[in-house]
Amino acid sequence: MQFEKFDVIIVGSGVSGLYCALNLNRALKILMISKKEITLCNSALAQGGVAAVMNPKDDDYSLHIKDTLIAGGYKNDMNNLKILVEQGPTDVKNLIKYGVDFDRNADGSVNLTLEGGHSRHRIAHHKDSTGFEIVTALIDQVIKLKNLTIMENSHLLGLEKDGDKFRLDIFKESKHHYYTTKAVVLATGGIGRVYDFTTNSAIATGDGIQFAYNMGARIKHLSYVQFHPTAFADRKNRECFLVSEAVRGEGAYLLNAKKERFMHKYEPERKELAPRDVVSKCMMKEQAAMGSDEFWLDISYKDPEFVRNRFPMIYKRVLEKGYDMTKEPIPIYPCQHYLMGGIDVDGNGATSVKGLYAAGECAHTGVHGMNRLASNSLLEALVFSRLIAEQINLTTPAEKDYVPTEGDFRSPEGEDLPAGLRTEIRHIMQKAYFVVPNYEEAEKGLKRVTEIKEMLDNGNYALTPDYIEAKSVATVAYIILGEVVERGKGKGEE
Repeated sequence: MQFEKFDVIIVGSGVSGLYCALNLNRALKILMISKKEITLCNSALAQGGVAAVMNPKDDDYSLHIKDTLIAGGYKNDMNNLKILVEQGPTDVKNLIKYGVDFDRNADGSVNLTLEGGHSRHRIAHHKDSTGFEIVTALIDQVIKLKNLTIMENSHLLGLEKDGDKFRLDIFKESKHHYYTTKAVVLATGGIGRVYDFTTNSAIATGDGIQFAYNMGARIKHLSYVQFHPTAFADRKNRECFLVSEAVRGEGAYLLNAKKERFMHKYEPERKELAPRDVVSKCMMKEQAAMGSDEFWLDISYKDPEFVRNRFPMIYKRVLEKGYDMTKEPIPIYPCQHYLMGGIDVDGNGATSVKGLYAAGECAHTGVHGMNRLASNSLLEALVFSRLIAEQINLTTPAEKDYVPTEGDFRSPEGEDLPAGLRTEIRHIMQKAYFVVPNYEEAEKGLKRVTEIKEMLDNGNYALTPDYIEAKSVATVAYIILGEVVERGKGKGEE
C-alpha cells in the first residue's frame, strides 16, 4: 500500500475543522476530510448564535463564567472555562474579519440577544441561522488556502498510530486511499445518531470518539448528554429540527397539554429562561402530572413582523409543517441535541495520545460541565480549534519531502454486516437514557450493547462506512450506558 504524506490531517469540516485550518501555518501541508459535502455539519445547523462578552459596559467575564457554571452544575473545568470566556471575544471579532454578517444595531454595533441561562444579552447572531452563516464565511476563506486539500464525501475507515506518525484509511468513490501524517485533528462532531430522535444530521455517529477510544485515548463524561427542550415535535422523522433557544429568549411561553404555562410551578424565578436540562426535566415532571406528552411553544402574542424577521428560517420550517408561529403555538418536545463529554483534551486541545487532537463536540474540554449553556458551543469550537492550530504550529515543522511511503493496513475484505444493529441500539438508548436515566433499562441495554460491540470488534466484517458507523454507535452506547449504570449503583448525580 502507498501512503501519501501530509503534515496535518483534519477529520471534519465544521467550525472547528475550518477555523483550525485557517489558523495553521501556511507552510504545513494539510488534508481536510469531510464525511459528506463540506457544508453539511452540526455547526451549520446552529441557530441561536455565539456567546461572548462583546459589551463590557453591561457584561464581564465573571458573569459569563458564573452563568456557565450554574448551567453546568458546577462540574465545569475552571481552567478551560476561563480560557473559553476570556479568549472568546477575540475569536468572535476574527469571524467579523472573515466576513461573518452578524445582525447589527442602528449604530452599527453587533446586536446581542438573550438566551436561557444567560444573565446578560451576549449572543451575537445572524437571524436564526448563525451556524450556517459562520460555516459559509469560513469555507469562503478555507478554499483560498493553497496548502489545503479538501476531500468531500469521504469516510475515515482506519486510524492507527505508527511510531511518531499516524496512518489513515479514507474511503472515497468506492476506493480506499491511504495517508500518513504527524498530527491528526478530530473534529467529527456529535453522537446524535445513537438515539432514535436527534437534532443532529445523519453524519453524527461518534466516529472520532470510537477511533480515539480504540487508540487508547482517554474518554471522559460521555454520559453528559444534553436533551434540548424545544425540538419540533415531529414523531415521524428521526432528525427533528430545532426551535432555537433564542425563541424563548425573545419571550416565547412554554405550554402544557392544556396550553397553559407551567414553568412557574417548577422554576418560579427563571421560568422559560432556565437552562436546557432544567427545562427538559420540568417538562418530564409536567408530563407525569398531566398524563400527556403534548407540549407547545407560543410566541404568537409578539408582533408578527418581528417574529418573521427575527426567525425567518424557523418560521419557514414550521409553516411547512402546517403551523404559523405568528398566529398559534407550535408543538415541541425534548430531543437529543448535544454532547458535553467526549475525547478528553487539555487546554491546547491535545488528547492523551501524542499528536492526536480533538475539537468541537467530539472533544471534552470540560467547559460545559454537565449541561451546555446556550450558544457556548460555537465559542468552544472557535477558541480551542485555534489553540490546537497554535500548538501544532509550535511542535510540527513542515516536511521537506512529501514522497509517498510504503506500509500495511487491514484488508478491507470481509463478511456483510448484519442488518438492523444501529436501529436496535437507538431503541435501547431511547429507553435507557432520555432526559433522566432509567437505571433498570440501562443495565439491560448495556448487556445487549456489549454483545453487539464485541461482535463488531471481533468479527471479520468488510471495512465499509456502514461497518464503521455501526461500530461507532455501539462503542459510544457502550461507554455511555457503562457510565450510567455505574452512576446508578451510587445513586449518582441525577
